[in-house]
Amino acid sequence: MNAGEAGELVASRTLAAFLSLVFSRPVAEVVDLGPAIGSNITFLSQRIGCKIHVKDLHAELERHAREDALDRFPDFLHRHFAGYKSESIDAVLCWDLFDYLAPPAATALAGTLIQALRPGGALLAFFGGGGARGRSYTRYVIHDERHLRHHTSAGGCERQPGLQNRDILRLFQGLDVFDSVLLKSGVREFLFRKRES
Repeated sequence: MNAGEAGELVASRTLAAFLSLVFSRPVAEVVDLGPAIGSNITFLSQRIGCKIHVKDLHAELERHAREDALDRFPDFLHRHFAGYKSESIDAVLCWDLFDYLAPPAATALAGTLIQALRPGGALLAFFGGGGARGRSYTRYVIHDERHLRHHTSAGGCERQPGLQNRDILRLFQGLDVFDSVLLKSGVREFLFRKRES
């Protein structure tokens, strides 16, 4: 996503549907895998009335990169999410985290998230178009139900080669595609939902 430093306002085609799914679940438990952004927490808690767990995996990925320990990141993910009981989370905001994960870490994270989602739970993830592999992260700030502000910041991990749609679907086996959109920027928004029991 080509976001400027000032925070480019960009329409999201799947955010409103994600919020609607979360809103339909009383006292929803939401996991946000991006950095803690106060306005996002306020927006979600006031508009939806959910409980939010922020897990800044970009910071953990950076730490593993600095320690030359990216090969241990899949094990970290398994341990990090071990505290979540099976089917205990209603929704997950992945943002573009999977763009930075090597295949073993992506597989580990997807598996733990699928297991943690309750039946009917939602997962929103963005995937780059496989363009430039720069070392910058995008911070997503919810502006309203249909728009996000993108802020870029320097990062230590390079984006991985873009995943093909078939790879994304394989990664999230066990979830159904509720909606997916290809934006003009080449970014693909995927909204997944866990099958009801």
